[in-house]
Amino acid sequence: MQAQEQSESDIYSGNHELKVNGLFLVIGAFDVTYEYLLNEESGLGINVFLPYDSDIKDDIQYYISPYYRFYFGKKYAAGFFLEGFGMLNSIEPDLFGNTDDFETDFALGIGLGGKWVTKGGFVGELSLGVGRNLFNTDKTDIDFVSKVGITLGYRF
Repeated sequence: MQAQEQSESDIYSGNHELKVNGLFLVIGAFDVTYEYLLNEESGLGINVFLPYDSDIKDDIQYYISPYYRFYFGKKYAAGFFLEGFGMLNSIEPDLFGNTDDFETDFALGIGLGGKWVTKGGFVGELSLGVGRNLFNTDKTDIDFVSKVGITLGYRF
């Protein structure tokens, strides 16, 4: 009988990840991410945020955020990372909620975080990012956007 050994790099080399932000589930929003890993150092992904709690829906309708990540860890696409992102967002323009209208804007931003992957493919992430809206800041009181995550998922 011959047994084939699986190297550590093979264990972490799945190219697809599907993740859910547990922090936002607790506060009242569904935040899901798909990431395609280009190689051991980088990945492209898209993040979608949809609130289901009425208090959050009063402030933000949604955001869609494509991103690129560069990983610095020793394991395949894991460890410390830097992120550049774009964000299409629809927000309530008045911080004090004096209107029912929403403004759509696009932001560019940067982020950082850490990713851990088990041998079975389960993924855990902590991340933080900040960006600036580019187009409708004269119509809103919101110049800056943020992304925060305590994310769990699976690599396949």
